[in-house]
Amino acid sequence: MSSPPVHRTAVGTLRSALAALALVVAALIGLPAVGHAAGSLPCDLYAAGGTPCVAAHSTVRALLSGYTGPLYQVARSSDGATGDIGLLAPGGYANAGAQDTFCAGTSCRITRIYDQSGRHNDLTPGPAGTSGMGADRGADASEIAVTAGGHKVYGVWISPGVGYRYTGAASGVAVDGQPEGAYMVASGTHVGAACCFDYGNAESTPADTGNGHMDAVSIATTCYFAPCTGAGPWVEADMENGMFQGANGSNTANAGNSSSYVTAVLKDNGRTSYALKGGNSQSGALSTWWNGALPDRGGYQPMHQEGGIILGIGGDNSNWNMGTFFEGVMVAGFPSDATDNAVQANIVGVGYAGQTNVPNGPQGTIAGPGGQCVDVAADDTGVNGTGVQLWNCQSYAEDQHWTHNLDGSLSTIGRCLDVNGNGTAAGTPVELWDCNGVGGQKWVQQSDGSLLNPQSGLCLDDPSGNTANGTRLQLWTCNGSAAQKFAVNGGAAIGAPGGQCVDVLGDDTGGDGTAVTLWSCQSYSVDQHWFNRGDTSLSTLGRCLDVNGNGTAAGTPVELWDCNGVGGQKWVQQSDGSLLNPQSGLCLDDPSGNTANGTRLQLWTCNGSAAQKFALH
Repeated sequence: MSSPPVHRTAVGTLRSALAALALVVAALIGLPAVGHAAGSLPCDLYAAGGTPCVAAHSTVRALLSGYTGPLYQVARSSDGATGDIGLLAPGGYANAGAQDTFCAGTSCRITRIYDQSGRHNDLTPGPAGTSGMGADRGADASEIAVTAGGHKVYGVWISPGVGYRYTGAASGVAVDGQPEGAYMVASGTHVGAACCFDYGNAESTPADTGNGHMDAVSIATTCYFAPCTGAGPWVEADMENGMFQGANGSNTANAGNSSSYVTAVLKDNGRTSYALKGGNSQSGALSTWWNGALPDRGGYQPMHQEGGIILGIGGDNSNWNMGTFFEGVMVAGFPSDATDNAVQANIVGVGYAGQTNVPNGPQGTIAGPGGQCVDVAADDTGVNGTGVQLWNCQSYAEDQHWTHNLDGSLSTIGRCLDVNGNGTAAGTPVELWDCNGVGGQKWVQQSDGSLLNPQSGLCLDDPSGNTANGTRLQLWTCNGSAAQKFAVNGGAAIGAPGGQCVDVLGDDTGGDGTAVTLWSCQSYSVDQHWFNRGDTSLSTLGRCLDVNGNGTAAGTPVELWDCNGVGGQKWVQQSDGSLLNPQSGLCLDDPSGNTANGTRLQLWTCNGSAAQKFALH
């Protein structure tokens, strides 16, 4: 479907019975099952019901108990290298740690989502279509992390310009009125009304070829056929040229699904009838929102599916909407209600947990003057040369979430904050450009809240303090005014000796007294992103870099502690690259220049050695 753009989830018998009961209880109360029993995953259940999977996609887990292959592929922005992300165990959950290792020090995009059905119906970023939108880009691989089966996993964060497709007729997927079914687990809170956050059957080419040529499940706040009940989001059927909730569109019985994780189900006999169901993927059963006739508006009885597959876009590549996708399958035939219920119980047993509507990777907003945010013009679709501006802060906007990289650059949607023409003159506007390491892409957070571009010696500036939406930002003489206060809320790495980073022991969970150490730089580690606060303290995880006991003696170790303004929490960058603690007159130090992971940092007499080079960004 297409629509205009909108701006901006005996003993053996007894043991078997107890195991089955445990799974049922886990499903009913939303606890994760300990593991997957053989034959218990969605595609096993569909096959047992006589409606086998013909496509199965997930970045979270295996959807077939015997699956041992990769789930998805990521590509690094630094060198273009690709890596497959597989499973922790056969039939298990994604190995998110493999992604973290592969993408350390840079960002990655999801460039392929593998089909687990064995039919090789993989999804890749889609080509440009007749909607007028350009080709799709892959989702940022670290944008949204959640928990499934007790493991950290990554979802697929869809924002305008992001989408995936199997172009052509995919193997086994329904065509020309054949029956089929599909479900997806997606966010019910990261949704919009634009076109189209879909998963399922679409045209074999990215063009609207008429009514009935699509058969995809959607979750959106799109009330295409009024009246609708509430404000949504609703589980709907995108059958092309209409987002249907009932026979001819409107269905006031559809009360919508707004849980953090939604199971959205569509099944269609291809000739006369279809059904829509929705449920909370964390607990409970499915609600049947429609089970009746196909639309009689013309072209839908019978259906005319073409067998393409889409994710996050419409049939003609309308890619203006947003959403978060975790898993989905397509099956041959019309699944039974019993199978639907078994699949929902399995999904609930996964124990999905975590927010699904706010990016939670290493990115953070850059808060600017007037409570606005630094934003890229063009709604998450900025290309080289797109203006960088102020705009109302929007938690879902991908292009308002920036990563302050170890080289001093600030990046979003795969490109860097850059000075037009790599200029150095006051008044030169800033823009988005491919990250290339030039001086115009270096930004250092100053203690007064400004962002300095060292090459020019100028600061990021809001012209005349104008805070209206769309105000283009520029370089200007650093003057300490409110128009130059830009807080990088994602923080930045502190470069340390041996190419290491300043890290908090405990993997993003440090409390008072947790040691501060050296560790390999990991772009995904929240506790390696430090905020240069206005009082010269440095904070991460809501606490400050502190000297143990507020000490002033050489050799005193440093740690994390609640920010309280004491002298042991003040750090000033010196011209020789050292970090001075003014209260003690000593510098942050790497003992004996040891750069092994876990080396505890300390205070020591300032000596200008390599063991005292700590770069703030």
